Amino acid sequence: MSIFNTFGTPNYRNENFNNRRARNYRKKVSEHLSKTEIVSIAGRNSGDFTMDIADSDSIEKMFRKLGKVDAIVCIAGEAKWDHFENLSEEDFYIGIKSKLMGQVNLVRIGQHFLNPGGYITLSTGILADDPVVMTASAAMVNGGIHSFVQAAALELKDAIRLNVVSLGLVIDAYEKYKDYFPGHTPISMGKAVNAYVKSVKGKGNGQIIRVYD
Repeated sequence: MSIFNTFGTPNYRNENFNNRRARNYRKKVSEHLSKTEIVSIAGRNSGDFTMDIADSDSIEKMFRKLGKVDAIVCIAGEAKWDHFENLSEEDFYIGIKSKLMGQVNLVRIGQHFLNPGGYITLSTGILADDPVVMTASAAMVNGGIHSFVQAAALELKDAIRLNVVSLGLVIDAYEKYKDYFPGHTPISMGKAVNAYVKSVKGKGNGQIIRVYD
């Protein structure tokens, strides 16, 4: 199986968050899938291919270079974190253009570069169901992706499956970010990785694979 992983910016745009959590998480998923599959990686600044998830032209150019694959896994996209009273219209568009429409466009374009019976896995997070302070934009985007996956999965042709993985706070990042997620129970990195394995190698379609505890 040939798998295309798109690993872009972290899920947060806030000076209090860095991309170490995203790097660790992306690395673990890629390493696990690479044990049994051929994996190609795309990122905005690194990887086998470069691609900007917020630019549909960039997505299409990358796929034309890559060619046909059996699966697409996306862990990319950003959204603005700030108190609701501080968020401008443009702040909301960060998440809409990057994490929401970026993943929508990855499906819209990527479906044509999948072999029949291929798989697409998108990524969101617990904020869609259990938001915390400063996440009005991020929670909105995550919820929108959940609804998109359930609807689009009904119409994809050639037996293509579409799911989304929605994770809670991973234990590797718990000490650093626990103050932003009061009362949340962290999940292991193993559970996080297995959620993607379930999506890629299982038979589910239109699923929101939630791993919150």
